[in-house]
Amino acid sequence: MFDLGFIADIRYILRRLPQPQRRQSMLFSATLSYRVLELAYEHMNNPELVRIEPDKMTVDLVRQIMYYPSMEEKVPLLVGLLRQSEARRTMIFVNTKRMAERLESVLKANDFHAQALSGDVPQAKRLRFLRDFHNGDLAVLIATDVASRGLHIPDVSHVFNFDLPQDAADYVHRIGRTARAGAEGDAISFACEEFAVSLPDIEAYLGHKIPSAPIGPGLLATGLAEGELAPRTRRRMHGGERRPRPGHSGGHPGGHGRGDSSHSGRPGRSGHSRRKPRGKSR
Repeated sequence: MFDLGFIADIRYILRRLPQPQRRQSMLFSATLSYRVLELAYEHMNNPELVRIEPDKMTVDLVRQIMYYPSMEEKVPLLVGLLRQSEARRTMIFVNTKRMAERLESVLKANDFHAQALSGDVPQAKRLRFLRDFHNGDLAVLIATDVASRGLHIPDVSHVFNFDLPQDAADYVHRIGRTARAGAEGDAISFACEEFAVSLPDIEAYLGHKIPSAPIGPGLLATGLAEGELAPRTRRRMHGGERRPRPGHSGGHPGGHGRGDSSHSGRPGRSGHSRRKPRGKSR
């Protein structure tokens, strides 16, 4: 909560609690950055730090594997691995809401029961998705880091990093969704050309290299259905462009993309030239 912009709400609550000498405050977190620790010490009374296995970044029972797909291979590889593992309680992590929605559409079109969980999903829907996932009625949950904070779901068999996180601590947080309470689990990550830049920092944070595996021809699913995106999502996928209406210029990279005539040298639909013509019109 400290790290996600809720500091004002936390201060509001603390002002209404008893004085520090008359209360006991405890802070629990899977990962604590130095910035968050500073905020914690600011609001706690003589705190003591307790770490569980502080020198062990990842659970021994998590089997980690890294694939190096091209951008075009990511979705076929994901579908191929999901089919191979017979996904029943699987989490897929992505970096953006847009990608979460795209994967939900593609997986549903290819007969996977999947739902995307992003930061702006209404609370009632969020709770229903989590309940269905916990009960085994929902096989695949696609989540962004914001949506996944604080989730405790037992028996998650596989975690996929479809997009490598840009923060190394988030990698540990993500793969920790599996192999909980002594169980085993698999963490499968994709280092594509867009997000592989994060890999050296992640491995330095872990203190070891993540084992890698080749992408064999049998792993890439073929004949995939593309799925249907909602119109709003399609616009975001294509950079927010809209069809120009009659009378509008289409805009160009230097303009605002809405037929702004200030860059074209000609009046747009927003109004004819307001200057009075001089002399006779030709």
